[in-house]
Amino acid sequence: MERITSFCVDHDFIDEGIYISRIDGDITTYDLRTRKPNCGDYMDNITMHSVEHLFATYIRNSEIGDKVIYFGPMGCRTGFYLLIRDADNGVVLEEVLEVLKKIENHEGEVFGATRKECGNYLELDADAARKEAARYRSALLSKKNDFKYQTGEEK
Repeated sequence: MERITSFCVDHDFIDEGIYISRIDGDITTYDLRTRKPNCGDYMDNITMHSVEHLFATYIRNSEIGDKVIYFGPMGCRTGFYLLIRDADNGVVLEEVLEVLKKIENHEGEVFGATRKECGNYLELDADAARKEAARYRSALLSKKNDFKYQTGEEK
């Protein structure tokens, strides 16, 4: 059986950052890696779920909102996938940083935090999302974001 692309990346060399996971025609899949894999520091479900609700809402209402195909969490709880049509890496990075800033400054309840709107509405926490967004935004601002995975050969 053919291995999927995301299993072909050596997770020992992934750090916090934003990477291009794959390109399929006009759709680019971005790996928004909020945590270093396999280091025991994973997002808890409430944080992951809360960031998902806020980020998905803000990105779909951004300058690139009409190009957003999907935003959602990785099962390993170390980041998110963002799929964009006709992506421009510089613009995507700019919008990701802006959305993280909006989450960091978000006031009020998490979007979609009602029984009618969400299948697990009791596991949402705006403060957890704000803290995660601030931490990840700081990590992105502190490094060069070339969208390429490390291979270990760089060291």
